[in-house]
Amino acid sequence: MTLSATYLSLIPLLPLYAAALGVLLPKKNKHFVSSLAIIAMATSFIISLFALNQALKNTSIHSTYNFSWFNLGQESVRIGILLDPLTAFMAVMVTFISTLIFIFSTSYMKEDENMKQFFCFLSFFASAMLGIIISNSLLLLFISWELVGLASYLLIGFWFHKPEAAAAAKKAFLTTRIGDLGFLLGILWLYHTCGTLLFYDHGHGILEHHVLASIASQATIFGLPLVTAIGLLIFCGAAGKSGQFPLHVWLPDAMEGPTPVSALIHAATMVAAGVFLIARMYPLMQADQFIIATPFHTLTVIAFIGAITALLGALIAGSQYDIKRVLAYSTISQLGYMMMALGLGSWLAAIFHLLTHAFFKALLFLGAGSVIHASHHEQDMRKLGGLSKSMPITFATFSIGMLALCGFPFLFSGFWSKEAIIHAAYEWPVSILPLIISLIAVALTAFYMTRLMGEVFFGTSRADHHHHTHENKAQMTVPLSILALCAISVGFIGTPSWPWLQSALNGTPVEAEGLFKGGIVMLGSILLVAGGMGLGWILYIRNLRTNAHEEDPLETMIPGTFKLLGSRLKIDEFYTATLGKLNTALAILSNGLDRYVWDLSIQGLAKLGQLSGSINYAMDEEALNQGFNVTSEKIRQSGVQYSKAQSGETHGYLRVFAITVVILTLLIITLWS
Repeated sequence: MTLSATYLSLIPLLPLYAAALGVLLPKKNKHFVSSLAIIAMATSFIISLFALNQALKNTSIHSTYNFSWFNLGQESVRIGILLDPLTAFMAVMVTFISTLIFIFSTSYMKEDENMKQFFCFLSFFASAMLGIIISNSLLLLFISWELVGLASYLLIGFWFHKPEAAAAAKKAFLTTRIGDLGFLLGILWLYHTCGTLLFYDHGHGILEHHVLASIASQATIFGLPLVTAIGLLIFCGAAGKSGQFPLHVWLPDAMEGPTPVSALIHAATMVAAGVFLIARMYPLMQADQFIIATPFHTLTVIAFIGAITALLGALIAGSQYDIKRVLAYSTISQLGYMMMALGLGSWLAAIFHLLTHAFFKALLFLGAGSVIHASHHEQDMRKLGGLSKSMPITFATFSIGMLALCGFPFLFSGFWSKEAIIHAAYEWPVSILPLIISLIAVALTAFYMTRLMGEVFFGTSRADHHHHTHENKAQMTVPLSILALCAISVGFIGTPSWPWLQSALNGTPVEAEGLFKGGIVMLGSILLVAGGMGLGWILYIRNLRTNAHEEDPLETMIPGTFKLLGSRLKIDEFYTATLGKLNTALAILSNGLDRYVWDLSIQGLAKLGQLSGSINYAMDEEALNQGFNVTSEKIRQSGVQYSKAQSGETHGYLRVFAITVVILTLLIITLWS
């Protein structure tokens, strides 16, 4: 066991200790608790850097520490921690971005009376995500997975006095539980088949060749390969956490939480967990690729679900007015890209995009938070505008994040990771559909982000309080500036001309393929980005909005479609009308069964018991006991009378004897005479 693997456990434990200590302190210590949280997370970041250095020394080795947690009969439940390049890169990303978000939050939440509690929840949230990353056991990963769900519930509903926030927290918790149910079934089935949940265990882990070959040789009772069934069940959990269709509906509503929470969820923690899970379980997910006699493969399903999600999120984002909801649907779309890449067989491109997206999406959400904070918590883009002059740092950094998300060519990180995914779609032999969808989503992304920039930063302010808007303090602008630099620089570690990140993750030598790999597809993608940005410029920047009530240009062009997209394709209403009514009907049925079947049955049995008791009582008290008591009383009285003859007085006995002798003598005389 290496030194880095030994200290790896401190990465999630330090923020967990900070959260636990913060809970014990009074509210007045909020600044101490926030400082403690930042120090703990920064220390975890430093340890993560040492872990990354250790992992890169030999990228082909999985450093593990497995131990017995507890014994269950003859079985020993074992868990462990793992260090490999995937773990190390993810840990560095999560701890670095979380540290910046924590620093940003000290200013954003300083007026909140529950600031201390907020930082405890943030630390707990980040700790749970880091627990997922370092796990060498699917059981330990699932425990941390559920803790992430709990922490998200607490943070999304942090302002629980708002009905919308409380409802959003419940919606997120329950929706992700649907996916987690499938995940749990997959875990149980996998354990039943393999007898272990360790990823790597000297050749006996569930991700190692011998065990995978054993699973791949088995089929379910329906003829579906066992490995496919288990893979799809595990994907259910990833689809819930990473907002994949049809379980994406919770993610836009999660915007009801404080903006730093949105940044943490969308960049470094919860939604990244699903993509990381599939990447971690990738050997299992692709184990059915060589099984010919199967109707579909796990990765094929993942690819098409990801493609649908990428298109769905991009379409809806272009019709939203809430700045955070635009970014939320953008996240759904980008997560679709990542899942699609995983399904296409390019987990390296998926992780590359996960890492680049984490930086520029954290930048965008924190930039939105800076706008909202300076604009007196106004989130409606129609009521903003003209902020480029009053908030120059926020505008400049947000612009960098926007260009990275759009995939502006060559300079910004999102371009390189997005192109890696599009190239994988181009080379996928199964279907051309993911390629077409990914290119459409490219144009839509450029369009809706240009729309957002025009509505928020250009023109004149359409708010009543615009003269009070000013740039925020350094606690907010410095993290924005650092993330902006990362949104540019991180992409250069994975370009086709120097794919260092991919080689480090895969444990292979760096093989340059030329800067313009897939030139025709790349050129088409660049043209689509230019077209999307150009259309956005024409509609929203060249013809700037003059008042908040003015009709959206896109709404003027396609009113019916715009309205449908603005209502989020009425997917929530569809769920309410179908699953919601089904749930209500089942609740009514359950209530009826409980009240009028089970309850009445139990009451009937209780009445029967009472009747039986009454009969038994009557038989016992009135018949048996009474008869027994009367007989006993007569016997007792006879005994009393008989006892009088047993007085113990000699004179009495002689008197009776004399009388008896006289009576017998008289009888004898009478009989003889």
